[in-house]
Amino acid sequence: MAPKQEEVQQVAEILVNSIYNAGIKTVFGIPGAKVDAVFDRLSDHSEIKLVVCRHEQNAAFMAAATGRITGLPGVCIATSGPGAGNLTTGLVTATTEGDPVVAIVGSVPRLMSTKHTHQSMPALEILRPASKMASGVDVEDQASEVLLSCFRVANTSPKGSCVMSLPMDIAGGKSKITAFPPHAFKAPLYGPAPSQEIAKVAKMISEAKLPVLFLGQRASSAIVVSAVRNFLAKHPIAVVETFQAAGAIPEDQAGRVFFGRVGLFRNQTGDRILQKSDLVITLGYDPSEYDAFAWNPKGDISLVHVDYTSCDYGAYYHPSTELLGSVRENILALSESVTHVSNPAEDTFCQGLSKELVSWRQQLDTFTSAKGLVHPLHFISQLQKRVSKDTTVCVDVGTVYIYMMRYFFAYEPRKLLCSNGQQTLGVGMPWAIAASLAQEKPCSEKVVSMSGDGGFMFSVQELSTAVQQGCNITHFIWNDEAFNMVEFQEEMKYGRSSGIKLGGVDFAKLAEAFGGKGYNINDSSELEKVMDEALAHKGVSLVNVRIDYSHAKELAGGLIKDSVG
Repeated sequence: MAPKQEEVQQVAEILVNSIYNAGIKTVFGIPGAKVDAVFDRLSDHSEIKLVVCRHEQNAAFMAAATGRITGLPGVCIATSGPGAGNLTTGLVTATTEGDPVVAIVGSVPRLMSTKHTHQSMPALEILRPASKMASGVDVEDQASEVLLSCFRVANTSPKGSCVMSLPMDIAGGKSKITAFPPHAFKAPLYGPAPSQEIAKVAKMISEAKLPVLFLGQRASSAIVVSAVRNFLAKHPIAVVETFQAAGAIPEDQAGRVFFGRVGLFRNQTGDRILQKSDLVITLGYDPSEYDAFAWNPKGDISLVHVDYTSCDYGAYYHPSTELLGSVRENILALSESVTHVSNPAEDTFCQGLSKELVSWRQQLDTFTSAKGLVHPLHFISQLQKRVSKDTTVCVDVGTVYIYMMRYFFAYEPRKLLCSNGQQTLGVGMPWAIAASLAQEKPCSEKVVSMSGDGGFMFSVQELSTAVQQGCNITHFIWNDEAFNMVEFQEEMKYGRSSGIKLGGVDFAKLAEAFGGKGYNINDSSELEKVMDEALAHKGVSLVNVRIDYSHAKELAGGLIKDSVG
């Protein structure tokens, strides 16, 4: 049903009503003259929370995290010129990693669009490559339809960001095309692949000696994970996750079917089972997560591709069959059609891999008894004990991200979040703010975020936002006063590092300056006590952890060697 056309409303009001009809409860942004009409209308809407951020990039990060967590597009708003340009990194991260976002950017009045004037910039030309769709509004009566299209495109798989450019004079103008009803904002549903293709793949799985489900970013939503768990209840097949698919396997099944996460370096238990498998079924896998040439270097793994869209076919990724449509519907259809699966719990090779996956825990006494800097695995083991499966943990990019995504276990979908496709620095704190505000009772449950000292400084200003919004966040900084993820890889390549030194920040005092609670862990003996205090603090707390990265090179060591011939 189209909106009523006899009623005339201000365009800014139409857009705010559209945001509400789309089911959006929180909007992130920074005001400016070219978009202030929308902010003015938002201030009157009692059911939409406006979160004023400290940088547009972080507003886009928060919108993306909201989209990933809730399944509805997150919304961010920025003014013209640099305001719009500052959204770029956040929007390309969202598009690459499948997070639905709608961005509204202001622009100069139409009359000035061809002139060299204040904050005039071709924002759509800049943001279009970073998004699924970028469209301008030329006349008032287009505004409602353009925004509706942004929501529908952003939320259609593969999901991503969409941009609407709104001239200042149009925002304050009038239109008879008002907000569309809520059902219009829902993207159409997909169905399963043809039944004969389902039957073909089911037969392949039933006959395989070691089939593996390889879960990617588009298999990380709760609705797909429920279908995967339904399949596993009937057919205990081996499972490997990309970093972004973390949390798909419940704790009671993990010990039998889960063989870890893979990404970056081909040296994990998951890589070994992929190498050994005679049939890998990828679910929602995106090559940006883990290049196919890295995990299938000979291009000889037998593959089935299950996704919303056809695959990026090439020398290292050429599936024999593609099941296109709803990933959920296709895995449910397979669960009904598969007659037999080789149980990994009964396979000697797989049993060995299961032990290898958790073998690091046997060395914990060495890490915990040592004085001095905190070993990453000591930290992870202690954090694991102190959070529930329902705690959202947001991990920034850096060496901290590799350790956490390999060794921290998650048992619910989208509770362990990372930037895997773009590996974007600075997402940790903004994502935690979004996660805290997205709770059923906002800011009620503790959210944990983590970063290195380098990545944290990319979005440190949002500490102010977190405190002012009443967020309940504990943020841990693994501090080595360097860009360590770059450092250890440079040393492996060149025998030395360059351009990586940082330092000079008292992060605990900085947290206090923003109104939070600051802590320091300078010795491993302090870890448990300080971690308990920081997690118990109601509000925003920050813990500066002096971290031991002396073994970081091992993260990239022991790469799998394929046999020749």
